[in-house]
Amino acid sequence: MEGDGIGPEISQAVKDIFEAAKTPIAWEPVDVTPILKNGKTAIPDATIESIERNKVALKGPLALLTHVRPPLVRATSLFNLTLRRTFNLFANLRPCRSIAGYKTPYDNVDTVLIRENTEGEYSGIEHVVVDGVVQSIKLITREASERVLRFAFQHAQEIGRKKVRVVHKATIMKMSDGLFLRVANEVAKDFPEIEFDAELLDNTCLKMVTDPLPYNDKVLVMPNLYGDILSDMCAGLIGGLGLTPSGNIGDECSIFEAVHGSAPDIAGKGLANPTALLLSSMMMLRHMGLTEYADRIERATFDTLAEGKALTGDLGGKAKTSEYAAAIISKL
Repeated sequence: MEGDGIGPEISQAVKDIFEAAKTPIAWEPVDVTPILKNGKTAIPDATIESIERNKVALKGPLALLTHVRPPLVRATSLFNLTLRRTFNLFANLRPCRSIAGYKTPYDNVDTVLIRENTEGEYSGIEHVVVDGVVQSIKLITREASERVLRFAFQHAQEIGRKKVRVVHKATIMKMSDGLFLRVANEVAKDFPEIEFDAELLDNTCLKMVTDPLPYNDKVLVMPNLYGDILSDMCAGLIGGLGLTPSGNIGDECSIFEAVHGSAPDIAGKGLANPTALLLSSMMMLRHMGLTEYADRIERATFDTLAEGKALTGDLGGKAKTSEYAAAIISKL
């Protein structure tokens, strides 16, 4: 799913690098322009069929606009919600790792955040109570909570981390976040080798921007809205969304994506940075068991960034998208 704006350019860079690395991937491009179906935003049927058949997808940025009430809201978030619900992508996996060669106020950041991806405040249950009063319902279920929490412990095992921390506000939302926290305590009993604890969201934010290094040995897991905000905050620690991969994991299908915007102002000029989509594709390869190829491409990417000779404009360089990709290919 190449997306729009800079999407086709950064997707081409990824495809060129995959080809140079002889990665055993056959690409099947699909149209992701949303359609209206029974008055609701929907994914084209052919795209749904392709993703269900292939089980894995890579998605570029989208910046679609649609007319709904209230007039003219950005449809990207609506489309992403539709994707998550259609394929039951229950866990959003967001690792943030410092990039050698791109200096930020924080060094050696290596956080891993897992966000529940299907409910919470994003359940879409809103209505007007009376004029001037709107009610938005936060939905937390045992089933969805257990599913994402179990994934968090399993992922900690896979990547060799010994601690899982739940981030919550159960002090205020005693029933909803309280349920999430209770389920976490129950799931933790099935993973005695993993240390488990919990932390209030505001404390996490304060401590992470003060010193993120104590979070390098943990997997953080949390309800939907907190994860949306905290994952972008973590991206800021390492230089922004242009350097941050993302994966949406489901039982049957998984979709990996660049979560930054489509930057229409530079589209078609060859100025875009494909790093986020490329690192997301590394997550995809590892998900598919193609770890050897992921390691090679990732090493070449980080070496290119550390060298600093072929960086795109957002990273302080002057290289075109194709020149950055060529530098990575030369290191394969």
